[in-house]
Amino acid sequence: MSDGAGLWQRLGDELVASDPSITWSTMIGFPCLRFEGAFFASLDHRSDDLVVKLAAEDVSARVQAGSGKPFAPAGKVFREWLAIEPGDEQVWREATADALAFVKSG
Repeated sequence: MSDGAGLWQRLGDELVASDPSITWSTMIGFPCLRFEGAFFASLDHRSDDLVVKLAAEDVSARVQAGSGKPFAPAGKVFREWLAIEPGDEQVWREATADALAFVKSG
């Protein structure tokens, strides 16, 4: 298992164990997490990037700041999804928490 996949599994298992409203699922063939049925985080198994759902303006700001890149499977950019390279566990934890908060607020 790659470093990104291992971290993804650990983070996901922690979230699922902490809240019965969070479940494992799949989204366009990628493993993902849902809160009450709404997708909020995924792992792009091709690149090992964490992919999180955020407000479109937050995604743009983070891309501009160099904190991630647009998520564009098959060349189509998903405005509310940010891809973050593996490496810093704290960055992934914070981004996943932000994505969960975003989905909970909607």
